[in-house]
Amino acid sequence: MSKFKVENNHMPQKSPVQPKKHLGQHFLTDLNIAQQIAQTLSLCGYKQVLEIGPGTGVLTQFLLEKDTEIFVIEIDKESVAYLQAFFPKLKGHILSEDFLKFDIVSYFNKTPFAIIGNFPYNISSQIVFKLLEIRFFVPEFAGMFQKEVAERICEGPGSKSYGILSVLTQAFYETEYLFTVPEHVFNPPPKVKSGVIRLKRKEDYTLACDEKMFFSVVKTAFGQRRKTLRNSLKSFLLERDTLKAEPLFDKRPEMLSVAEFITLTQWLSAPNS
Repeated sequence: MSKFKVENNHMPQKSPVQPKKHLGQHFLTDLNIAQQIAQTLSLCGYKQVLEIGPGTGVLTQFLLEKDTEIFVIEIDKESVAYLQAFFPKLKGHILSEDFLKFDIVSYFNKTPFAIIGNFPYNISSQIVFKLLEIRFFVPEFAGMFQKEVAERICEGPGSKSYGILSVLTQAFYETEYLFTVPEHVFNPPPKVKSGVIRLKRKEDYTLACDEKMFFSVVKTAFGQRRKTLRNSLKSFLLERDTLKAEPLFDKRPEMLSVAEFITLTQWLSAPNS
């Protein structure tokens, strides 16, 4: 039996669930912002939506107004009990699991679904990398990150913020930074601002190169981002004399577009002549 008492089928004005520091929880308290985030999804090309880390359901309540099937995945047992007590519409749709470890694709029987959430800052980048692994089933992704991470995902070439997360995400998704959220609308207030973004999968989300090699080239290049590609990618260039004179290798990684990283990967994965 839930420890939370339901009165007149309404949520209490103040949630008894306390945010937990070790889970990176900062509960959004501004209903207008929660509603704006819920509205970021187009609801096109899929019939199911997964919210990651719903906490006390501030965003969930607006998602449940949508004409689609809503599921939530939450690792915090106290939050799960709260959601079970106050959101009867979620019956059978609450996953008490760790998103990073759970086989969500099998759960949805390999059918398309969107992902949304106010993502815990301490695992937000990992959530994006997991998204890239399951991108064949996720046409749309939206939610809130630490502002710096949100900007990094959407940043273009030539910026110090442009990096691994930018290139790998933009290789498969169109990225859009939507709006900034101030610190004071959270409990507890984080020390940084937040940013809401939306990702829409590209029509052609396969790469014209070896994808495993592409990931490796991007990560290796940005692992030594102050060096030119000629130096940071030395291990890939061994015995490839025909490539060593290419001007592209004189650049630093933050100067390359996604298309140029694809070209680079094509060169490096081609049989050595």
